[in-house]
Amino acid sequence: MHPQTLRKYERLGLVRPVRTVGSMRLYSRDEIERLRFIKRLVDESGVNLAGVQQLLSVAEAMQRIRPLMRPDALQRDSTRRRLMREMDQLAAMLGLGTEDPFDSDPAFERTRDPRSGRGR
Repeated sequence: MHPQTLRKYERLGLVRPVRTVGSMRLYSRDEIERLRFIKRLVDESGVNLAGVQQLLSVAEAMQRIRPLMRPDALQRDSTRRRLMREMDQLAAMLGLGTEDPFDSDPAFERTRDPRSGRGR
């Protein structure tokens, strides 16, 4: 990959190499994998850099959400609250509303629980 491309990706925040005392960039194995992923998105899928930024943000959000979904973690109220915050942030990132999906879909109307008003 061309050095200018690497500098541009760093400037855009797509990669974050560490710097040596002499300011030389050092890329970890994870950063190299990330660069390969970016290259595939751009070259093979035709995704522009703004799209790459969005996809990487979504992937990072999913990585934060994954451990919160473990059954043992979901037993804790604090984990459920954190999961909801992460899901709201992900929805906002994707331009989706954070309203209850049962409120907007008439197909769920017949499956509502009359006690809570939510879908069953």
